[in-house]
Amino acid sequence: MKKIILFATAIMMAGCGFMQNSTSNTTSNQASTTSSQQTVQSGNAASSAGQGAGNAIQALYAQYKADGKYDYKNMQNILNTVTLVANCEGLKENYKDKTYLKEFGKGMIASSLGLVTQNNVETVTNSLVEMVKSNETVQNATAKVQEGASSAASYANTAAQYATSIGSLLSLFGK
Repeated sequence: MKKIILFATAIMMAGCGFMQNSTSNTTSNQASTTSSQQTVQSGNAASSAGQGAGNAIQALYAQYKADGKYDYKNMQNILNTVTLVANCEGLKENYKDKTYLKEFGKGMIASSLGLVTQNNVETVTNSLVEMVKSNETVQNATAKVQEGASSAASYANTAAQYATSIGSLLSLFGK
């Protein structure tokens, strides 16, 4: 059973890395387009990333509400954390770009099943920005996730590094 979980996790991680590289390659291949087209593509990428983040937040919150805490040893929480981190990667480079942040927020609102709203989207986005840009440990963990770690233990360590940030983020929504 552990081997199946490890294998499934490794496949998912490889997929996340592929999807992110695929998105960035698409964007770089289309760099010769006009600036208005680049803004639309950037907006689409930001909205997509926001939707992925919103889905992950919703799933993490549902488990957080059920458990009464963020359990970083729960495999589903680990996978949802990895998904959240992968979707927030663009925030590191674009945290000052108001258009990117607005589109990212729209994506989160659309996919979080009412957790992220117009009233709290800025707070949630700022929390995610701080999570991905301010903590060197988190940045190192993100790099490890992108490289595709080979064991569930390494995913648990990554999730543990995010535990405080994610617990704070989920507490924004109450219990």
